[in-house]
Amino acid sequence: MSSEHSSDEEISLLEGLATTRAIRRYTNDPIPEHDLNRILWSASRAPSGSNRQPFRFLVLRDGDRARRAKALLGQAFRAGWDSKRSTDGYDRSEDSASPKARQARAMQYYVDHFEEIPVVVLVGLVRYRSANPYEGASVYPACQNLLLAARALGYGGALTMWHQGVEPDLRAILDIPEEVALSACITLGRPQGSHGPVRRRPIRELVFDDRWGQEAEWARDPDGTGFTVWKAR
Repeated sequence: MSSEHSSDEEISLLEGLATTRAIRRYTNDPIPEHDLNRILWSASRAPSGSNRQPFRFLVLRDGDRARRAKALLGQAFRAGWDSKRSTDGYDRSEDSASPKARQARAMQYYVDHFEEIPVVVLVGLVRYRSANPYEGASVYPACQNLLLAARALGYGGALTMWHQGVEPDLRAILDIPEEVALSACITLGRPQGSHGPVRRRPIRELVFDDRWGQEAEWARDPDGTGFTVWKAR
């Protein structure tokens, strides 16, 4: 693969893992084809069951069908966010500076400008047996590879599932066969802002040692790690 890329930034794999956040605000800059090639090539290197590589990537940019599909997806994403905003209490946030309020603004911008997103990737899985609850193990590692490769090249993305609201019409527009499961919809572009250290729950809350619920004494976050406050909804 060519060493050419669009970012002046060089990051290590571990840094990429620690700083790749969901990006929902993009500039209108297109993603050059050589960068798209590197991103999708990296996605294709992901492991899969029996190395079958059942994942497929349908890239939507600015062609006629792509524009029609993006318009359809925009409707679905706005409907999905309207429901989530009400159900999860985003409308009730009183502190405009709170993380939840900031996320709500980002999500609103995301859905309002969906049709302007430079690249949308529909991730399909070619089924080789009846649908089962574990088939995601053969497609979602490729999605993570895709997002990490985008991060390494100076882009950002978000993995979503709101395509499901218009899936039948989407399949008709794009000639997607029935045996292909649509496992994810990933948006990509150059961030208006930037990536950075992500905030998550402390690792001691997530890792157990020897038995369920027993704290792993050796599991500690690096100094300077920022945390998010997680609440069940």
